[in-house]
Amino acid sequence: CACGANMAESIPLKRPGPSLRGQGNIMTKSAAKPKVRPATKADQRAATMEQIFDAAEDLFSQRGLYGVTLKDVAVQVGVHQSLLNYYFKDKKELFDAVIARRAPVTIQRRMEALDAYEKAAAGKPTVEGVLHAYLDADLDLHDTGDLGWRHYGALGAQMSNTAEWGAELMDTHFDHVVLRLIGIL
Repeated sequence: CACGANMAESIPLKRPGPSLRGQGNIMTKSAAKPKVRPATKADQRAATMEQIFDAAEDLFSQRGLYGVTLKDVAVQVGVHQSLLNYYFKDKKELFDAVIARRAPVTIQRRMEALDAYEKAAAGKPTVEGVLHAYLDADLDLHDTGDLGWRHYGALGAQMSNTAEWGAELMDTHFDHVVLRLIGIL
């Protein structure tokens, strides 16, 4: 998605260590999709991070946080596990980064839908109307968007149903949207 490239740039990345320098494209032949080699190292790093996020999103949506290892993600992308260990201290940090990548898109869509609903309701909102505005903003992404949005929907359900770490992620990314919904009601 168009947001992915921006998110990959906004996630602070360490510079590749000596073991990765001079090796050119760090993708191996076992990668799922053949990719055109990006022009610069920064472009290459951003493209590799997108592939890592896509693979992690896919695996986490199918198996959950506890059913995936960093090695599983590395194998799916076709990179050495040490690359993931270099950028992420553990799989929870990778999971958080996967959530953070798409969060701005869903937040913006929901806020715009809530603003439009509040204006249309003209001071007489209904519970059903505000919930439709809040939920429908993303349902079309999950329904007609790329496969990653369906994966993201599954991750949202996992966050919502996992008090141990899900509540923190929901608060971090979506609390102000929920407060806006409550404010309309």
